[in-house]
Amino acid sequence: MALDTQQPDMPAASASPPPYNASWESGEPGPAAPWSGEPAPEKANPSPGWRPVLREIVETVVLTLVIFLLVRTVIQNFRVEGMSMEPNFHDGQFLLINKLAYRLGEPARGDVIVFRYPLDPSRDFIKRVIGLPGETVEIRNGQVLINNQPISDPATVNNANYNMAPVTLGPEEMFVLGDNRPNSSDSHSWGTLPTDHVIGKVVLSYWPPSDWGLIRHGMADPGFHPAGD
Repeated sequence: MALDTQQPDMPAASASPPPYNASWESGEPGPAAPWSGEPAPEKANPSPGWRPVLREIVETVVLTLVIFLLVRTVIQNFRVEGMSMEPNFHDGQFLLINKLAYRLGEPARGDVIVFRYPLDPSRDFIKRVIGLPGETVEIRNGQVLINNQPISDPATVNNANYNMAPVTLGPEEMFVLGDNRPNSSDSHSWGTLPTDHVIGKVVLSYWPPSDWGLIRHGMADPGFHPAGD
């Protein structure tokens, strides 16, 4: 008997799609797609747009304004006008002022300060502190006396020979004079300076370059006379 070597018929491949699986719509994984051997196409990241750039610009501008305001709170520049502080400060010289100097400390005799002119607060003056609150100031033939004691005034080269009757300063007053005494509008002519008119203490000269440097302050106390005077 001959053996039957014929294989049973195999079902033909179906070209129809797989049956509907409700789990695909429910979010559960369905049957995996056959791998084609090619990498999946890369998705392009969306452009960040103009909003992040605008935000950086705004943050930079705000930070710049904050720094500017902080600096202006502490430091201010000032241009000398006139000859009232010759020979130590000159017309057209540019200075930097520490506006916090007297909020953190007390004024001292010999300090060079900028203040609002008491008779016209729209104008700024530069002078040297001579008398402090509570002291009595007098001028005899150009010699300054504090509490009836003469002071040594090495900062002043251009001396004057005028007189001024004794003036006792209040707790919120100072007495200021220009270094060029014969040509200075100061306390000897218009009166005492209210301390709340002070803008700040001069700390640095930055223009012209020949005058660049820190400002020297200070003056001998009443009754002190250097050797040889």
